[in-house]
Amino acid sequence: MTTRHIALLLSAAALVGSGIAAAPPVLAPRTHLVHPGQSIQRAVDSAKQGDTVLVLPGVYHESVKVTTPRLTLRGSRGTVLEPGRQKPTSDCGKRGNGICVMGTKAKRLEGVTISRLTLTGFSHTGLMAVGTDRLTVRQVTAEKNGVWGIAEERSVRSEYRSNTARGNGDAGLFLANTVTAEQGAADTGGTLIARNRLEGNRIGVTVRRLRNLTVAGNDVSGNCAGVFVVGDENKPRAGALTVRENRVAENNRFCPATARLPFLQGSGIVLTGTEQTDVFRNLVVGNAGRSPFSGGIVLFKSIVGGAGERNRVSRNVLDGNSPADLVNQEGAAHHNTFAGNSCRASKPAGLC
Repeated sequence: MTTRHIALLLSAAALVGSGIAAAPPVLAPRTHLVHPGQSIQRAVDSAKQGDTVLVLPGVYHESVKVTTPRLTLRGSRGTVLEPGRQKPTSDCGKRGNGICVMGTKAKRLEGVTISRLTLTGFSHTGLMAVGTDRLTVRQVTAEKNGVWGIAEERSVRSEYRSNTARGNGDAGLFLANTVTAEQGAADTGGTLIARNRLEGNRIGVTVRRLRNLTVAGNDVSGNCAGVFVVGDENKPRAGALTVRENRVAENNRFCPATARLPFLQGSGIVLTGTEQTDVFRNLVVGNAGRSPFSGGIVLFKSIVGGAGERNRVSRNVLDGNSPADLVNQEGAAHHNTFAGNSCRASKPAGLC
């Protein structure tokens, strides 16, 4: 062996020892195309972190479960998911959901994006997210699903933007700390619900036992109730969030009572059992009914009697709401404030 060969071998050994030569190759993100008749789930299962699954136009009869971080699942105009024709085999499908984005209790699923899909006819929820971080859902249509259009629990820093949810059995958009246990409100870390169209649902948007999020610029109409922010006696209290610059109009459908709520009709924005919630610069018009929650902007004790405190209702434009534009059923003892609103009538009088 020559002196030159020995030097080359020593150099290679040094590189391996330093870890340079042993570094794995960096794989570029891939796009996985799904054609009509093919399985979306199969493409999702084969994708790696950072990949995109692009679903071409067509009707796909399946449910899809996403557990890969930083995956993008994107459709095209005319991409529709409906329930499968066969008995579902995945836990997502067995629970009646269209798409499930699932982290675990030990580790949230990070950075998933779902976009440009229509989810329709599922017995429970069009899109269900549990245990996620920085989930993005945009330009998704969720319609005619049995319970919720789009829903999440135990998740943080989500963004729901430019989606349409209509004709769903309960809320078009439903966000909660958890639906399986009694707990205090969870901090979402700044979740954003923006520029969505929510129509013909039981409730347009429900925010239940959460803190630190924004509901902004949404068009909420034709539901039984527009926006519900729900708290209770658990600690920490729900609230410390913002409802601003939404159009909330003519949410006058009738929905019968449930085990949790009386019948709903004619509710614009309802705060029940919340604290430190800012409701400002909303346009709230034509919400009229005879439910205990009816009216334009309504402050109401929680169903279990927890009072709302230090909520601020300001600079809203209200008209044609009944029994009144502003309704405060909390009384004066809880430091809720009304200021700078443009309205005609309030209960009690003097809030406009």
